[in-house]
Amino acid sequence: MGAFYEKERMIAELAVQRASVLTKRILADIDKGALDKSDRTPVTVGDFGAQALMIGAIHHNFPEDSFIGEETATALRENEQLRSRVWDLVSTTHLQDKEADELLGTIGSAEEMMDTIDLGNHPGGRKGRIWILDPIDGTATFMRNQQYAVCLALIVDGEQQVGVIGCPNLDLSTGKISEENADNAGNGQMLSAIKGRGASIRPLGHAGLQPSTPIPRREDISTDPKSLDFVESGNSKSVDLDFHRKVAEKLGAPWPGTDMWSSQMRYIAMAVGGGDIMLRFYSKKGHKSYVWDHAGGFLIFEEAGGKVTDLDGKAIDFGAGRRFENNSEMVAAPEKAQPGILRLVNEMIGA
Repeated sequence: MGAFYEKERMIAELAVQRASVLTKRILADIDKGALDKSDRTPVTVGDFGAQALMIGAIHHNFPEDSFIGEETATALRENEQLRSRVWDLVSTTHLQDKEADELLGTIGSAEEMMDTIDLGNHPGGRKGRIWILDPIDGTATFMRNQQYAVCLALIVDGEQQVGVIGCPNLDLSTGKISEENADNAGNGQMLSAIKGRGASIRPLGHAGLQPSTPIPRREDISTDPKSLDFVESGNSKSVDLDFHRKVAEKLGAPWPGTDMWSSQMRYIAMAVGGGDIMLRFYSKKGHKSYVWDHAGGFLIFEEAGGKVTDLDGKAIDFGAGRRFENNSEMVAAPEKAQPGILRLVNEMIGA
């Protein structure tokens, strides 16, 4: 079945690459002082611009498909200055390969740009083809020119089929991902996957797609607990970090390990950055995550040998709407190790 999604992946990769170019232009303007870093305007411009470019590219190629996006164009319709800044970026961001850029189509006006952004208001569900996108996941670290992700995924009848994550600041030269080790001068990396076909990684660029390399599957973790890497979000107020720490202590593992603000970049850390275990237990009981914080990166991690379930061992339901209405807590680890971690967590909760 996966072979039927090769065109979708290729268009999604080009769309994410073009949107990533837009985000890098914003970071360059911040560095040059052309944009003020003291407010959230740069990331607001980036969110709107990247969402417009990605939805526009997919809609041009698959006009019957639907979209779940994080942004709506309400603020642009109400703020002429903001609208003008976003339109200036969208209308002038192109891939340097003319044939590749033409494949993605163009947005003809500021009004069309806003209408395109608003295509992302689909409620989700289990029927049809729905693209889920997060134009900039990790807005706080984006503003610091650290790790962030440009995210696009195709859900068909409630199941992930294609995932593409642009990581414009990703540097894997040390084998580990960190906020500080960022590829600020380069273009970063892009990861993608088709369900059942494995995952791959390629350098991001400014033109056509560069050659890709398969990501090896890793289905287990080290038997040495001191070498285990817990992937965390140490500054998160919504996550029960104290419980995460107790699980690490029970295993005899150091904590915290890799500290990553972006939800999607944590999946990338698990897939290619040396991460072993990722827990998502929330401070507020019943918290439901937005699907765009997970779609795409989740599939890439699975195709790289990972497994993710909720606390009951159930699969994560991407067909439940704009949030994970049927799941809350999550346990992620390489496939062979995940059931054991899940058992330990449940034993600790029941103790």
